[in-house]
Amino acid sequence: MFSKKANDIFQDVIKTYHIVNTVEQPFANIYDEKTNLLEHLLYRKCWIDTVQWHYEDIIRDPNIDPVAALKLKRQIDASNQDRTDMVEYIDSYFLQKYSDVQPKSDAKINSESPAWAIDRLSILALKIYHMNEEVERPDASDAHKHNCQTKLNVLLEQRKDLSKAIDDLLNDIENGDKYMKVYKQMKMYNDDELNPVLRSQK
Repeated sequence: MFSKKANDIFQDVIKTYHIVNTVEQPFANIYDEKTNLLEHLLYRKCWIDTVQWHYEDIIRDPNIDPVAALKLKRQIDASNQDRTDMVEYIDSYFLQKYSDVQPKSDAKINSESPAWAIDRLSILALKIYHMNEEVERPDASDAHKHNCQTKLNVLLEQRKDLSKAIDDLLNDIENGDKYMKVYKQMKMYNDDELNPVLRSQK
């Protein structure tokens, strides 16, 4: 099943990141783009999400230096764009994979593309990892651990349900019961022709 592969890769990425555990660490993709394209894209996607997760932690420090905060905000903006780009690359992979499938006459479109569902699965892997950290925190109170364990149980169930939904969606597309239609995000705030503030600086 696709979801098992994706979940295994996401967990591997998150564990690898936390060996060094700093947003400044270099990135190295363990999958070759030419021979393992899908794995390559999934690994890169989750790495972006993992770094951004920690960017979001850092910028919430109430004592952060304003200059450092502005720099970090720019990094978060760039990371968000990378995240969107990777989602579109993953959708392009599936569009190509299923390009020869003829949708049935009554085929339906899904509310989101496969890659945007995969995006949620990647974020969910991060939530599970960090909630589990809270459950196992040696300095946390029993009440805190119990509360986090309850939340972790929900997240684990959510991953199970989302994984099945993604596998079902891909199976439906492969069988012609659903079809893919991908819309580019067309974010306006990063475009110096569409964002009036950026346009005024030209």
